[in-house]
Amino acid sequence: MSATRMVAKGGVAKKKKDSISIELKKKIIEKHEVGGLRVRDIAKLYGRPSSTISTILKKKEEIKKLDVAKGITVITKKRPKLLENVEKLLLVWINKKQSKGDTVSEGITCAKAKALYMDLVRKTPGASSENQAFKASRGWFENFKKRTGIHGVVRSEEAASNNTAAAQTSVSEFQTFITSEGFIPQQVFNCNETGLFWKRMPKRTYITTEEKSLPGHKPMKDRLTLLLCANASGDNKMKPLLVYHSENPQVFKRFKVQRKQLSVMWRANSKAWVTRQFFTEWINEVFGPSVKKYLHEKNLPLKALLVLDNAPAHPPGLEDDLLEEFQFIKVKFLPPNTTPILQPMNQQVIGNFKKLYTKALFQKCVEVTEYTSLTLREFWKVHFNILNCINLIDKAWDGVTVRTLNTAWQKLWPECVPHRDFEGFRPEPVEATEQLVDEIVSLGHTLGLEMDGADVEELVEEHSQELTTDELLELHKEQQQKVVEELSSGEVEVGEGVLHSSEIKKMLRMWEEVKSFIEKHHPDKAMSGRCMNFFNDNVMSHFRNILKRRQKQVSSDKFMMRRPKRELSDHELQPGPSKVKFPRRERLPESEGWYSPG
Repeated sequence: MSATRMVAKGGVAKKKKDSISIELKKKIIEKHEVGGLRVRDIAKLYGRPSSTISTILKKKEEIKKLDVAKGITVITKKRPKLLENVEKLLLVWINKKQSKGDTVSEGITCAKAKALYMDLVRKTPGASSENQAFKASRGWFENFKKRTGIHGVVRSEEAASNNTAAAQTSVSEFQTFITSEGFIPQQVFNCNETGLFWKRMPKRTYITTEEKSLPGHKPMKDRLTLLLCANASGDNKMKPLLVYHSENPQVFKRFKVQRKQLSVMWRANSKAWVTRQFFTEWINEVFGPSVKKYLHEKNLPLKALLVLDNAPAHPPGLEDDLLEEFQFIKVKFLPPNTTPILQPMNQQVIGNFKKLYTKALFQKCVEVTEYTSLTLREFWKVHFNILNCINLIDKAWDGVTVRTLNTAWQKLWPECVPHRDFEGFRPEPVEATEQLVDEIVSLGHTLGLEMDGADVEELVEEHSQELTTDELLELHKEQQQKVVEELSSGEVEVGEGVLHSSEIKKMLRMWEEVKSFIEKHHPDKAMSGRCMNFFNDNVMSHFRNILKRRQKQVSSDKFMMRRPKRELSDHELQPGPSKVKFPRRERLPESEGWYSPG
């Protein structure tokens, strides 16, 4: 008996009812409202009865209000709203983990789901009684995979064995490649992105407590992304790429900062993430020229290798994007499951950099409170800005030693790390790291902060940890926005004026045909679905909004034509709220120099 049929009481086989997903219902509504398709055309397109399509369209307002996570195809009336929210955030988290090349196991996913649930319970009024309702069981996990169509989530034991085996194979292959190509440590580079919460104190300090209590506190606004890069010999560190959420911060305007003169390559987007465009620009504007100059100065052959992980910002065809003068650079990608184990920048380099940043930050706080009339609270709230942060990043990156950078290659390329017993070539001793933590604690006590070594380790670890529930909520909110800010600019409005509505409708119908074809024939449903959703939300939505605005304008015009104008009331004539001008904040005299761009 076919899986799509079942036997009725009378012994006659009847077809099993094929339920329609929420995602498909929304597509049907979209094709009718925006694409202009008739009921019978939609029914023919999807192979459904016209009566079914009519029923969906009658309930379109109710269906459009359903806020389900991307990838969730089925929702039942019994599903708790809280659990639906958990799965929305869990999908954001999984996508972020997989985009970094991390293996996500069933155990890790279930643990994260349970943690998200407990966090949302605490944040949801009246939900405390549901604390024990969600167990994140294996059954839930299997159903979650079916609902979302996610792939690449494996059993914990499978992940461990796969990672170990892949790492061993990668080391052998890498060594063979290096030998055959004749690369030496000075010519081999590795880079990696990392998040940095540039304005964050240990959790137990009074400053952190005050910040979290402020209304509108957004934990992601103090986050930036850095790309750090150095060679295997450790004697050539690249100018970092820094991505911030603001293109031109107020402090840049105040001090007329020239971004090209900064000690970092400055780029910006709303999420403070490294994109393919930013990465390619950094390769051609910073990495290529620096490597070429370095090799000439060392009288070395003009050849170099850049080792990368499989992050989305690192395009597979990167060598094709290199300028002609940098064609001597070769690119080699590490297998996804091995990057946390083998990637050199992950082997204490980034961790040491963040400890050095924290030390430099505390030193700056001590200097300001000792040599000015400012208290730590005043300096932190008013005067510590992203320009100060850049100076501290420069100081911390300069402080990462040659020994640390070289020994970071021990796991991937052990032959490039000297195994000598005298002090100059031994790995960075544990005592040095412990001493650095002790120095940070001592500086904290000088500032009157309550902290110990564990607080410092926790603070440094926070920079590399996955996003918190609040941060995932903010990311999910951003992903749900239908139009990016650039689409509201005047240039776009001018461009849309030459488009006829009939042209837009025709184009939207063609897009629906493309989507249908891809959904039917592409082998990787999850990946192709994410790509189409992203393009649909961030590109096609612009043209749909043009239609909606025009339709709204037509409706408004008709309304105004059939109703007489009336005089506005005194209340309606009142001007709207104006911007409040606050007094200029106090700033330190330039002679003290702690805020200067250099």
